[in-house]
Amino acid sequence: MGEWTDKAKGKVKETVGVATGDRSLEAEGKADTAKGKVKGVVEDVKHAIKDAVDGDKAPRRDADPYER
Repeated sequence: MGEWTDKAKGKVKETVGVATGDRSLEAEGKADTAKGKVKGVVEDVKHAIKDAVDGDKAPRRDADPYER
């Protein structure tokens, strides 16, 4: 699953776990949220490496146009 999906799924599981007192579901939710965060960091690193290799040839579509 994607970064945002893992984060959302994790938050839902964590919230339901807290509400129902199910500590294992809460822990599972925290793990899913962390997994989503790690995926996001990995994607950021991949973009940074690609940008460093490519230079300023073509800015990414998700790059902030005002950040120059």
